[in-house]
Amino acid sequence: MSTTNGSIAPGASRTTLAPPATNSTRPRSTGLIPTNNVTTKEGVTVRTRIDPTLTVDDVVRQLCVNLKVTEPSSNFALRDKDTDELIVNENLRKKIKNKANLKLVNSPSIEAAEIVQKLLVRDEKTFKMALWSLKKFIREEKFAQEFLSHGGLSELAQVICTEHGNTLAYALEAMHNLMDLDYGWSTLDNTFVFKVVQILSSPNSLINVCRPATAILKKLVEADPMNAPGPLIASSSRAPPVAPPGSVYRYGFQIVFQQMRREKGSLETVVNRLGSADTAMILHSMMLINSLLSHVNDTEWDEFISELERLNVRKAVIRLMSSHNIDDLTSSILDFQANIVRVTYRKKSTLVEPEVEPLHESALEYIWNCSKVQVGRDNDGEVLKWRMLGFSSENLVHEFQEVGELGLDCLRNFVADDPELFSKVILEQLSRPVDRRCPIARASNEIVELLAEHWVIFAPAYSTSTTYQPFFLNFYRVHALATQFFLRMWNESGSAAGDFSRIVALARSQVKVALQRENIKPWHEVEHDFLDCEYRAVRDRQMQELEAEDDLLSKVPVRNLKEKITRESAEFVRQQRIQCLFQGAWFVNGIPTPANGHARRPNGQWRFIRLDNGLKYLHYVDSAVQFPVRNGLEDLPERIEIAAITQIATGTCASPPNILRDHLDLPPPNNLTPSPLSFSLLTATEGSLADQIAPDQSRWADWTDGLNMLRRDSGHVTSEETAGYIKALTEIGLKIKLLDLSGEKVDIPSGLVTGPPPSNTDFFFSDLI
Repeated sequence: MSTTNGSIAPGASRTTLAPPATNSTRPRSTGLIPTNNVTTKEGVTVRTRIDPTLTVDDVVRQLCVNLKVTEPSSNFALRDKDTDELIVNENLRKKIKNKANLKLVNSPSIEAAEIVQKLLVRDEKTFKMALWSLKKFIREEKFAQEFLSHGGLSELAQVICTEHGNTLAYALEAMHNLMDLDYGWSTLDNTFVFKVVQILSSPNSLINVCRPATAILKKLVEADPMNAPGPLIASSSRAPPVAPPGSVYRYGFQIVFQQMRREKGSLETVVNRLGSADTAMILHSMMLINSLLSHVNDTEWDEFISELERLNVRKAVIRLMSSHNIDDLTSSILDFQANIVRVTYRKKSTLVEPEVEPLHESALEYIWNCSKVQVGRDNDGEVLKWRMLGFSSENLVHEFQEVGELGLDCLRNFVADDPELFSKVILEQLSRPVDRRCPIARASNEIVELLAEHWVIFAPAYSTSTTYQPFFLNFYRVHALATQFFLRMWNESGSAAGDFSRIVALARSQVKVALQRENIKPWHEVEHDFLDCEYRAVRDRQMQELEAEDDLLSKVPVRNLKEKITRESAEFVRQQRIQCLFQGAWFVNGIPTPANGHARRPNGQWRFIRLDNGLKYLHYVDSAVQFPVRNGLEDLPERIEIAAITQIATGTCASPPNILRDHLDLPPPNNLTPSPLSFSLLTATEGSLADQIAPDQSRWADWTDGLNMLRRDSGHVTSEETAGYIKALTEIGLKIKLLDLSGEKVDIPSGLVTGPPPSNTDFFFSDLI
C-alpha cells in the first residue's frame, strides 16, 4: 500500500488508507470510497476503507503495517472515537456501515495493566482519570478479563476501603459494572461487604457515592447460591446447597444482612432514602429492598420482616405511589407490591403455635391483658378464657388455622390501635346474653379471609395487579375498619349467634364496594364507606347483588379450589408469554420522548428480538426493512443481557419521524407523543438499552409481561390483557369444576368436619384378597 498515490498491490491488503488532506493539497483519489476515519494515538486522522469481512485483529494488523507502526499490532485496538466503545468482531460491520469515526488505542491488555498500576501508585495527576476510564472499560469482557488477571480486583477493593468523595464514587461505579459479569469477583470478603454497608449508611456520604454502594449490595444479595446456573453442591443434610468453588454465587441475603445488622441503622437509612429528592437514589433503594424481600431466608425471615414493618416501609412506598412525577419507579413499586403479596401469604399460611413460638405467645398475652377480662369457667366447669373474646374454642391453633399468623397480627394491631376501646367492646359483649354477643375474635378472622380473597392472596408466582394498590399495603388499617363495620352491623341489626354468616356476607359486599377503584380512590372515602354507611342501605345493595350472582362462590371449598386454579392459570400464561419471547418478533425502533430521555434517531427502522434458550440474553438485529429471520441466533448479531435490565417501562417512546426527515438528517421534533404500544428496557445506570414499539396490543402485552415474568425478582404483570387472561382462565376452570359437581347433584358444604374413624377397616382390603 502507498499513502502517496493510494495504489495497492492486488491481494496485498483489504484495509486501505487515503492520504490525509492538507491546506495546500487535496487527497488523491484511490478509486475506492473510504468507509471510516481513523485517528492515531499521535492525533493524526486518516481516511480508510475497511473490508467488512475481516476480523478486528486483521484490521488492526493492516492499519499498523500501513501506518508503519513499529510496535506489535497486538498492543493496539480500535474504539469508536465518539463513544469509546471497543470495536470487536460482533460490532465491526455495524461501525463500518454507519461510517463511525474510529481511533487506534492501546489494547485492553495494555490499558488494563496501566490502569492497575495507576491504582497501585495513586498519583494525584492520573488516579481519578484512571478510575474514570476504568468504570467505562470494565463493562467490556476483554478488558475485564485482563484487569482481573493483573490483580485489579484487590486494588479496586482497596481503593473503595480507603478513598472518599468523587474518587470513591468512581471506584464504586467501576466495581458495580464489574459485577455485571458472572465471574471474577468471588474473592470479595465480608470485610469488603461491611465497608460498602458503612459507606451506604454514613450521613457524610455523597449521593453519587450512595447510589453505586446501594447497587453493589443489591448485586451481592442476588448472588445467591440458589440463583447459580448449573448444579449446586450439597453441603450437609441440614445446610443449604452451595455454589461450586470460584463461583460468584456465594453471597446472598444472609451474607449481606449479617453485615447490615453489624452497622446499626443501615436498613433504616435505605428505607429513609425512599423519601430522597434524588429519583435515582429512590430507585436504587427500592430495588435493594425488593432484592432483600425476594431472597430473605427462613432463618432471618421473622427478624427482617419485623424490622421492615417497624420502619414503616409500606407507608414510604404509599407516598411514592402518590408522587405522579416519578414514572421510572412504577416497575419497582409494583415489584414491591408483589413481594408484599408473598409476605402476606406466608404469614397467612404460618400456623399460630403459642407453645412453640414465643412471638405468638407474646402477642396473645398482649391481647388478653388489654381485654381486662378474668378467666372464668363455663357451666360444665371447663376453663373459659379465649371464648370470652369471641373464639369458638380454647384451641387457638385450630382457631387461627385458616388465617395463620396474619390473623394474629391483624387482631393484635386492631387491639393496639385503641386498647381501651377494645376492652370496652369486649366487656359490653360479655354483658349481653350469650346468644346475642358478637364474637369479635371470629369476626376479625373472617375479615382477614375476606380481604385475602379480595386481594387474591393465593401465593401466585407473581401478582396479577397492573395498578397500584395502596389500600392493600394498608392491610392492617383496612382490617381494623372492616372489623369495626362488622361490629356495627351486628349491633344495628340486633343479630344473634345464628346470624354470623349473614353479617359476614354483608361485610363481603361492603369490602367489594369500599375497596373499588383502589389506585385512584382517596383514603377518606374508604373510611366513610366502612364507618358511616347505614345498615339498611348495605342490606338493600347486598340483596341486589345476591339476585345477580350465586352465593356458591363464597363457600370455603370453592374458594380453596379457586386459589388452586388461579395458581395454575398464572403459570400457564407465564409459560405462554415466555414462548413468545423464544419465537421472537419485529418491532419499530422508537424515539424516547423528552420526558423519558434524550431524543435520538434510531439505527434502522425495524428491530427483530429473540430470547435465547438459556433465558440469559435478548438477541437482536436492526434493519431498514423486515426480512425472514432464520431459527436460532445466526441472524441476530447484537444482544442485551437480561440481568442488566432493571425495569420495563411502558409508554416511553414515539414512532420515528418520516423517511424524508431521516434522509435529510434533521433532528427529531420536540413534540413527540409517546405511543401506548411502546416500551423501554431500562438499566439503573445506563438509561435505556432498547426503545421499541409493538405493532399491536397483543404483541405489546406478550413482550412486556413476558419480560417482567422473566426478570429475576420481578413480580408483576404490565397489561390488563394478561391479567384478564389469568382471570378468565380461572373463571372458566372454576365453572368447569363446579359443573362437574353440580352435574352429579353434589351438595357443596360450607365447611368440612372430620368424623370419627370407622369401627371396621376390613373393607379397605377387600379388593386385594
